[in-house]
Amino acid sequence: MSLAATPSAKANAAAKRAAIEVAGLNVTYRGAKGPVTAIDALDLTIASGSFVSVLGPSGCGKSTLLRIAAGLMPATSGSMRVLGEVVRGPRRDVGIVFQQPTLLPWRTVLDNVLVPARTLRLEPVAAHKRALSLIELVRLNGFENNYPHELSGGMQQRVGLARALVHEPDVLLMDEPFAALDALSREKMALELLDFWSQSARTVMFITHGIQEAVFLSDRVVLLSPRPARVLEDIVIDLPRPRTLETLVLPRFAAYCDSLRRALFLASGETVSLAS
Repeated sequence: MSLAATPSAKANAAAKRAAIEVAGLNVTYRGAKGPVTAIDALDLTIASGSFVSVLGPSGCGKSTLLRIAAGLMPATSGSMRVLGEVVRGPRRDVGIVFQQPTLLPWRTVLDNVLVPARTLRLEPVAAHKRALSLIELVRLNGFENNYPHELSGGMQQRVGLARALVHEPDVLLMDEPFAALDALSREKMALELLDFWSQSARTVMFITHGIQEAVFLSDRVVLLSPRPARVLEDIVIDLPRPRTLETLVLPRFAAYCDSLRRALFLASGETVSLAS
């Protein structure tokens, strides 16, 4: 069974307004033994309102790609556009969720969620109302006045998600946000993220090295090669939504995971048998 994107699926994706456009992106930095190329001539388009996971081995340049999209570092050459504009620095219409929630320990859940609103000088009453609404959306109502040390890892990450959304960004960039969680917490957070995304219509670029996580969450999975990062595969995930735990046992879900796993092994030069 071929799992590659069909021409019609690609055409439908291209027909939507692009939220993120990457063209000929190159990143080279100075290493101890000379120049190191992290990303090489990478092209990628993410349609508005879609959920796209960028998958690849550790150290392949996934997080570098996200940091460029977030305006936190420049590319060496090529272009990165978000919502039609060249990225030249952090943007108000982009929210970021990192691997660690990096909450301020001396501030309550509500105060942590409000940090971007205060930094951007949003209207206080409206921002407070939105923060409370987001806290309820991520199922932390009742914990508004708790401090980070009183929360589990998953709860802290939900605070980070609410904080990233309080200024109402159109694009959400997520850099392995569940990596530090145990397997059960990761599954719960994945379900909660999908529930939120279905209600918010945000564009999500999700960085991960988890194959099952990528397939479960995404409309598309973009597989990057080992460094320097190039696009190896761009697969449309044709699985019904809403996704549930039952999705994990569908034969087509397993087929997508197997296809990506094989591509990763081959790209890494592994010699293990890939015979069916």
